[in-house]
Amino acid sequence: MQKIPVGVLGATGMVGQQYIALLADHPWFEVRYVAASPRSAGKPYAEAVAGRWHLSRSYGKGVGDLMVADANDVQSALAAFKKGDCAFVFSALEMAKDEIKALEEAYAAAGIPVVSNASAHRWTPDVPMLIAEINPHHADIIPQQREQRGWDKGFIVVKPNCSIQSYMTPIWALMQKGYEIRRMFVTTLQAVSGAGYPGVPSLDMIDNIVPYIGGEEEKSEQEPLKILGSVQGGTIVNAPGPLVSAHCNRVPVVDGHTACVSLEFGDKKPSIEEVKAIWAQFRALPQELKLPFAPEQPIIVREEADRPQPRKDRDADKAMAVTVGRIRPCKLFDLRFVGLSHNTVRGAAGGGILNAELLKARGYL
Repeated sequence: MQKIPVGVLGATGMVGQQYIALLADHPWFEVRYVAASPRSAGKPYAEAVAGRWHLSRSYGKGVGDLMVADANDVQSALAAFKKGDCAFVFSALEMAKDEIKALEEAYAAAGIPVVSNASAHRWTPDVPMLIAEINPHHADIIPQQREQRGWDKGFIVVKPNCSIQSYMTPIWALMQKGYEIRRMFVTTLQAVSGAGYPGVPSLDMIDNIVPYIGGEEEKSEQEPLKILGSVQGGTIVNAPGPLVSAHCNRVPVVDGHTACVSLEFGDKKPSIEEVKAIWAQFRALPQELKLPFAPEQPIIVREEADRPQPRKDRDADKAMAVTVGRIRPCKLFDLRFVGLSHNTVRGAAGGGILNAELLKARGYL
């Protein structure tokens, strides 16, 4: 199989590096175009990341020799597109939100599909915000997105906030079995890598917890409603519930976002054993299609009293699974549990790659 050539925007940043590393041996995609800020443009990729490569795994063979383009120069990407070196781009841009929004639209208008990690378009009504196991059907709004904007081949698809992915798939699995979730109380313990690099200063994090992450609680309370929403005409309409109350904290962990979740069900309430069985047996479209980055078991149930833990569980099943544990009754609501996912893999670059695989499988790439 001939690999599809892809580009990475923001390729020198923390999430961009994760894209580069994860795509090194991908069976479908091959990085052939990299773009970043003007200060990195014009340098070979190896030189642009020298002294600032943050991952234990290296970038793929040949990527180090790629010349970094200016991500603001859409024409450069378009030239690569026309040469056959860039069929679509992963966006890991680190700019002001309005700048990202305009730039991603410029790429799509030029005919280059954008699979984005950025938050700029998460609330754009005709842009699907995908978790591949939950709402793959939202991708079907792409033809309407193109028609409404006058785009030919380009489109924009985004992934949601990294922290909600530690509990959204378990919640969806229960909803799929007919259990209404009316209210959720969520406390997240979020790794420092979620702030990028250099991120939060070490003197702020060592021996400390920071009980504030700008905009994070609003994202945690609102994004699930779009993911659980429905496509109506040319827009995605939010689901009416569940009602979510979130507390988001930065903790001194390198990778892995943890969430302590309490759920209130509707009239029909599952037993603890039913919940465990539903989660252990859950499979969805990515597993049916055997997409390369899809975890074989999307939800891993741990029975130990002290799991999940970031160091022990964040890399489970290609770092793409959600690990749950401490499943027990809640004295305020009905059920409580702890969820964990790898924030820069499942919650960022790996999730973006899985979305691209889904789009390819559905004929959009």
